[in-house]
Amino acid sequence: MFQTFDAPTSPDQGPPRLAQLRKTLKDYSLDGLLVPRADAWQGEYVAPCDERLAWLTGFTGSAGFCAVLAESAGVFIDGRYRVQVKEQVADVFTPVPWPEVGLADWLLEQAPKGAVIGFDPWLHTIKEIAALRDKLNGQLTLQPTENKIDLIWSDRPNRPHAPVTAHPIELSGQSSVEKRETLAKGLRGAGHNAAVLTLPDSICWLLNIRGNDIPRIPITQAYAILHADASVDLFIDPGKTDDLGPDPSIRQHPFDAFLSVLDGLNGPVRADTSSAPVIVEQTLGDKMVAGDDPCVMPKARKNPTELEGMRAAHRRDAVAMVEFLAWLDAQTPSELTEIDVVTALEGFRAGTNALRDISFETISGSGPNAAIVHYRVSHDTNRRLRSGELLLVDSGGQYIDGTTDITRTIALGDVGNEERICFTRVLQGMIAISRIRFPKGVAGAHIDTLARAPLWMAGQDYDHGTGHGVGSYLSVHEGPARISRVSNLPLQPGMILSNEPGYYREGAFGIRIENLIVVQEAPTLAGGDNRAMYDFETLTHVPIDRSLIVPEMLSHEERQWINSYHAICAEQLEGKLSDRASAWLSQAVHPV
Repeated sequence: MFQTFDAPTSPDQGPPRLAQLRKTLKDYSLDGLLVPRADAWQGEYVAPCDERLAWLTGFTGSAGFCAVLAESAGVFIDGRYRVQVKEQVADVFTPVPWPEVGLADWLLEQAPKGAVIGFDPWLHTIKEIAALRDKLNGQLTLQPTENKIDLIWSDRPNRPHAPVTAHPIELSGQSSVEKRETLAKGLRGAGHNAAVLTLPDSICWLLNIRGNDIPRIPITQAYAILHADASVDLFIDPGKTDDLGPDPSIRQHPFDAFLSVLDGLNGPVRADTSSAPVIVEQTLGDKMVAGDDPCVMPKARKNPTELEGMRAAHRRDAVAMVEFLAWLDAQTPSELTEIDVVTALEGFRAGTNALRDISFETISGSGPNAAIVHYRVSHDTNRRLRSGELLLVDSGGQYIDGTTDITRTIALGDVGNEERICFTRVLQGMIAISRIRFPKGVAGAHIDTLARAPLWMAGQDYDHGTGHGVGSYLSVHEGPARISRVSNLPLQPGMILSNEPGYYREGAFGIRIENLIVVQEAPTLAGGDNRAMYDFETLTHVPIDRSLIVPEMLSHEERQWINSYHAICAEQLEGKLSDRASAWLSQAVHPV
């Protein structure tokens, strides 16, 4: 099993650790400290040695931060985690709804005038700290400092040291040399001598390597400098790259040499202020120029080889999902728990003999647990399934040719009419995204509204984005593309996104339906304008629970879409399933 079910934290650990931290801050003449979820690589998933937020507070969500003062400690969480945080932190911590309440406003209200707030310059981005300083307007001081959590975390785990492997061109579609030469040309055109790369997935994409430092994401922890001559300085712990062949254009250094080499560069040197840590700006000084990570956009626009790999991974994953759904349908709900569901699904994925890892901790929430958007079942929270409830299963796999992410909401027997009505509204939003054609230049913020409209008309909504970018055997949550009301980045062909509207009623039920989609050029329509138009290809082909659909709520076009989608599912899976799953599928794809 990749997934375990032990509760990684306990609320009762928070108070003594907070007291110890406050004593340490006093010893260093600090009035407060920022404790982010992020590590030095700004990853969503972090190594055990970097779980500082969870160690201090007990909160294990993938986004959030804590601001510790002498008399108060706020845990800032967005809408995905407002139920979860109540269960995980002790009352010495105060949950703060973020971004509705900004950090600067909270600090100005809670901290004494002139307070000095410490932060680790490795763990906060240049842009983040600059924006916070601007909002504080000199009323409080932000002071870089060594990490104070590390000083009191006596049994802190060691940094990961997993070996690096080559990602073959048969899967990457382009050699590292080609990628580096293209990006180096862009650096020269901008007049930049080098670019600092601090995102591990950017480095792995650029050098066609993968790693195993972080669970669920096949990356290695490293920093790099791409030079205008297409050479690279790679900063990585010794021994991790022993299995790679030599390349004179890639100079390897111990990770600890990063700052000294950075200091010796001749400017201008590009750094992405949205991802590079403050320590980079401190070291480069006037030599630094702000600019985007040059890997981010080409990585997001998957090439034909990567797209074909993703299609193959999704076909393989669909077989596992349908085998699982057929198995689940044959069970008596009361004889299963949420953990049983996770274990079974991982077993079906492992049965493909191609699974490298799950792409994130499987979300298996039944009844009220499904209303916790990023619920992670543990032995402490494990709940027995009950007939008449909804089961939300959000899961994915890491395969060497692609990364998958799929959510299905399943009826356990006969469920209430209210659940079916809400499910159908969510489905209508998902179909609207799937069907849309849009002009070149349209961004995720424009499209996000389509998914929410059916819910909005009923006075309902959900507190997460509609879609995130997905990597090619990399991070299941990949920037910068997304479908969200805050995303102004125009969508481009080759970008892979999730399409996952939902609806959650705290204490009762949760609904989410998710497919992965890829932006592509749309065919020309007779009578249409002479302008570039895009639409989406759906990568995920797993049936949606028809028993939860209220047919009379669907338009003719929506019915056509769901029936066509199910017909494609059947076609994709023909001849690949067991007899039991094949029989289940034939019923699951019956026209609405």
